[in-house]
Amino acid sequence: MNGPLAIVAIVGALVVAGWALLCAALDRAPGWTQVGGLAAVEVALLALTVAAAVALIGGDRPGDPAVFAGYLITTLSLPPMAGVLGRMEPTRWGSLTIGIFCLVIPVLVVRLQQTWAAVAGG
Repeated sequence: MNGPLAIVAIVGALVVAGWALLCAALDRAPGWTQVGGLAAVEVALLALTVAAAVALIGGDRPGDPAVFAGYLITTLSLPPMAGVLGRMEPTRWGSLTIGIFCLVIPVLVVRLQQTWAAVAGG
């Protein structure tokens, strides 16, 4: 779980968050660039999910599989939810919604890493 895929997902989410929050500060509604950024973050998260599945098949296990699954499902669902909710609100508040959602994604990815490392490290 630790590695370049996690870093790409975290950095991508932070870049989209920065862009969305800047748009909100400039009183701009969410545009297709924000939605495209969310799609790129989702692709990175899906790649991270595939890497976790490969590791599971290889015999590695997270410290608490139920907690890991909960974090994974939540993390995967945030970009689509942010896109839908952001586009439903065609004002600066839509951009703010996308920005806030994207600030949560890196926290969840770090928690995924910590949950996975609970067994690997000990």
